[in-house]
Amino acid sequence: MKHLAIFCLQTSLILSSFSYSLQQSQYSSIFSFGDSYTDTGNKVILAGPATPDLWINKPPYGMTFFGHPTGRLSDGRLIIDFIAEALGLPLLPPSLATNQSFQQGANFAVAGATALKPSPALYAQLDGGGVKLPPNNISLADELGWFDAMKPSLCSSPQECKEYFGKALFVVGELGWNDYGVVLVGGKGVDEVQTYVPRIVETISAATEKLINDGATAIVVSGISPMGCAPGNLVFLASQNAADYEPDTGCLKGLNQLSQDHNTQLSQALKTLGGKYPGVRITYADLYTPVIGFAASPVQYGFDGADGALRACCGGGGGKYNFNLRAACGMPGVGVCAQPSAYVNWDGVHLTEAAYHRVADGWLRGPYAHPPILSTA
Repeated sequence: MKHLAIFCLQTSLILSSFSYSLQQSQYSSIFSFGDSYTDTGNKVILAGPATPDLWINKPPYGMTFFGHPTGRLSDGRLIIDFIAEALGLPLLPPSLATNQSFQQGANFAVAGATALKPSPALYAQLDGGGVKLPPNNISLADELGWFDAMKPSLCSSPQECKEYFGKALFVVGELGWNDYGVVLVGGKGVDEVQTYVPRIVETISAATEKLINDGATAIVVSGISPMGCAPGNLVFLASQNAADYEPDTGCLKGLNQLSQDHNTQLSQALKTLGGKYPGVRITYADLYTPVIGFAASPVQYGFDGADGALRACCGGGGGKYNFNLRAACGMPGVGVCAQPSAYVNWDGVHLTEAAYHRVADGWLRGPYAHPPILSTA
């Protein structure tokens, strides 16, 4: 039996290696869209060097892998970075970068981006009209517009574009969080916010279909993470009622239900789209299951059992969640934990490189993606 186990392990490794090399040769570029979970520098470029209070471009951001801030909202690499590495491609440059070749891919994601175009009329209804439009006001439609503007520099004819994009991997990253978040912070309840889910899911599905019509044959579309487990939300949207919290995770039930509703509807929309385009490989990438698992059993995944699940590594909030907008990560004098890899959450909203790495592995090889990116099925 021991020899059989060794044989099975060796066979598994051989098949894994075969799948890895196959995918490396299959994709010649990556094009990604999304928000701060995917942004590799566009937010910083849009803000410009004259924005002194852009704390995401200050140390300790980037400390773990790059050794300096790169515009990524983490201590190191993001899921999209690990995907690029696994496919043998360079880390994606932000699409707004100058003097940059995009032949092997571009990242159109922007921190704070929404799925829906932010509406002044909507924001006027929130918190007595006190909620302002995001400074850059970037939506998925804007990112798709940037992609359309870039296409002539990548391919010169419809046939050439079809062949070029047919060899690319497209990633539509986590979108919807900001749409829901701004309405929640604006004073609306979860029940009211849930009415936005179908519109947001339809927008993401329509964007996916647009990319298919542009020539994409392989698309990864991400769900959203459990909003109720983010330290920032646990502070901003805290409840005095113990029944509003999940007993096994300590996360907010209503926000997590909102995330689940979004993901269920998105997954179903992608299945429908897959039936319409049977020759296209559409992968639903699950961000909820791994992150809720980290919250429920942090030690099982290599995180600290006391603070690693729901406490931000970088922040000046102290207390249970270590989050305070007046002492946010990157601000002068704000501290950072000694070992980011022991934490799930980096700054109260975004994840650490260690958490992103575990999610990326699950997207690449399973079980968090359907089908996994590196699978040959």
